[in-house]
Amino acid sequence: MTQPPPPASDPSPDGEPSAPPAASASASELVGAALGEAAKRAGLDPAEGAATGHVVWRAMGGWRGILESVLPSLVFVVLFTVTYDRTTQTGNLWLSLGLSVGLAAVFTIIRLATKSPPAAAIGGLIATAGAAALALWTGRGQDNFVFGFITNAAYGTAFLVSALIGWSLIGLAVGFLMNEGTRWRADKRKRRVFFWLAIAWAGLFAFRLAVQLPLYFAGDVTALGTLKLIMGLPLFAPLVAVTWLAVRALYPPSPK
Repeated sequence: MTQPPPPASDPSPDGEPSAPPAASASASELVGAALGEAAKRAGLDPAEGAATGHVVWRAMGGWRGILESVLPSLVFVVLFTVTYDRTTQTGNLWLSLGLSVGLAAVFTIIRLATKSPPAAAIGGLIATAGAAALALWTGRGQDNFVFGFITNAAYGTAFLVSALIGWSLIGLAVGFLMNEGTRWRADKRKRRVFFWLAIAWAGLFAFRLAVQLPLYFAGDVTALGTLKLIMGLPLFAPLVAVTWLAVRALYPPSPK
């Protein structure tokens, strides 16, 4: 079996790449492989040469993925708002959370029954149930969004750190998908593009937190839930498109 060439590392001051520590290269390859496989499953493989619209649609999971992502949160916000009591300053948590978790469970059962990949639905069900349990335990509707804050903070931090240390998560994933490993790090243009793409994704997650956290502390569940929906897929889809177009510009399809 042919061994892949050793990955490139940060250029030295004279412009020549210096050899990275073996542990760093190995870790980056493992991370790149994991991210690349996840991107493949989501339909984000630049080697396929798919149209941008098709890629974005697949990344969102099609109609089923959109419904699984939006409906549980939408049901919670609507029912909580409708049942909100100004005297107690709370809505009917049991009803709104119960139906929200119930919808997530239905989506999971449908995926299992149709033998579709259940990972997304199961993950959504676990997250929805965990958030609901926290909100019921505290008795505060806004706590239904805490897990989302943690997820955004974790993703944002990961993208930001990866960009700042020169190992962009976008670059690692694309390098695996394009059978390039980490050799993209020796190309200044690719490094620059992958750096700014990672910064853009970090910015998306930071923007969500900056807008939504004040509403959480203010206890405005309706506004918080509404903005969570607006800042979900409507912001995710355009950034997927930008990322896809930038990567395709770096790796144009070979002429047939």
